[in-house]
Amino acid sequence: MPTLPKPPDTFVEFITRFPDLGRAWEAARQAERAGPLDEKACRLVKLAVAIGGRSEGAVHSAARKAIAAGVSAAEIEQVIALAASTVGFPRAVAAYTWVREVMSPSAPPIQPGG
Repeated sequence: MPTLPKPPDTFVEFITRFPDLGRAWEAARQAERAGPLDEKACRLVKLAVAIGGRSEGAVHSAARKAIAAGVSAAEIEQVIALAASTVGFPRAVAAYTWVREVMSPSAPPIQPGG
């Protein structure tokens, strides 16, 4: 399992303030690991769910964790493209924007067919 990026300070503050919720969150994360999907597939699914839920924070988090798990920019962008026909073009573009905020600012967008 890859080393996950440091969580945002607000998340750390929240689970410090509400330790029972922090323990429940960790128990849920442990339960997620059971099953046949490998880490990269799990991270792509989590990204897709975050996109479908229209949650900017969850998309940021899922993208950071996917990158840490070795998911490529092309794989992440394919998830966004796949989501477009379900969530709609404006929401897919929003998700693309949120993911680009997480990726290296110097990384150019993937070119079609590239």
